[in-house]
Amino acid sequence: MGETAVDVVAISTPQDAGWRWRIVNYAGEVIEESHSLFSSIRSAVAEGAQRLHEMNVADVSRPTPHRSPYLRGR
Repeated sequence: MGETAVDVVAISTPQDAGWRWRIVNYAGEVIEESHSLFSSIRSAVAEGAQRLHEMNVADVSRPTPHRSPYLRGR
C-alpha cells in the first residue's frame, strides 16, 4: 500500500506548440502543471517525473465507494 497514487501525464492543446506535464491524482484532479513547453512527450514526462519525485506527494483524493450489487447481502 506504499504506492504513490498520483501520476505524471503529458498534455498538448491546440494553442500550444509543444507538450506540458501534469501531475494528477487518481481522482483526476490536477496537483501541478508545468509552465514550460517541451518538444516531446518523453521530455515532458521525464521532467514531470522529476518534479513528482521532488514533491514526494501522496494521493489525497477520496475515491467514491463502489459496491457491486452482487456483493450485497441477500
